[in-house]
Amino acid sequence: MDMSFAFVTVIFLIGFVGSFISGMVGIGGSVVKYPMLLYIPPLLGLTHFTAHEVAGVSAVQVIFATISGVWAYRKSGYLHKALIFYMGISILVGSFIGGFGSDRLTEESVNIVYGVLATIAAILMFLPKKNMDDQAMREVTFNKIGAVVLSFFVGIGAGIVGAGGAFLLMPVMLVILKIPTRMAVASSLAITFISSIGTGIGKVATGQVLYLPAFVMIVASVIAAPLGAKFGQKIDTKILQWILAVLILATAIKIWIDF
Repeated sequence: MDMSFAFVTVIFLIGFVGSFISGMVGIGGSVVKYPMLLYIPPLLGLTHFTAHEVAGVSAVQVIFATISGVWAYRKSGYLHKALIFYMGISILVGSFIGGFGSDRLTEESVNIVYGVLATIAAILMFLPKKNMDDQAMREVTFNKIGAVVLSFFVGIGAGIVGAGGAFLLMPVMLVILKIPTRMAVASSLAITFISSIGTGIGKVATGQVLYLPAFVMIVASVIAAPLGAKFGQKIDTKILQWILAVLILATAIKIWIDF
């Protein structure tokens, strides 16, 4: 494994950018880091990662990016405990199943799953959304059965591609469960942290993690995710939604173009 200064710097910057966005819009950052890790190093003449290696590194890094983001939101009042409990337990089971079974899939299959998930997420983000952002936090309710079922299937897909699943969780929470944006961002980070534990265990158990690149990404995450979370709390919620929508759409297009 190439661990030259240039390679470490590139991996750190990818981790920093992805984790800043992670904290800002409530995702684990894999929607950004997955394609960046896959395409940027070989573009610069550095070591090429396989889809399984990218998924493995992302799976471990997401744990630290999300917990750092949650820490920044701990006193905000936006963490919805019931939502985190119901969706967190369900997505943990799903992500463990997906993460543990993913080594049986081909590299092309992993990319296809990622492309399908990103496409579904992009479609959801561009659907009309009822504005719930002026709703008082104590008045927020949600369909518990829907939340459990949806998060389970998100977890399976996320476990396969080494993501926490927040890039699909966020559209589901905003469009289907009708959760206000800032609450969705904060709670999604917490749910994604729980999900990433299952995914990470599955990836480590099946030998899909490159530990040195993962360590570099973790260091970047711990620094960047809280900065992104603090920045995101100051931005208009509509802008946050558009940033997330554009990121997901761009990733989906890139994945499908490469097939």
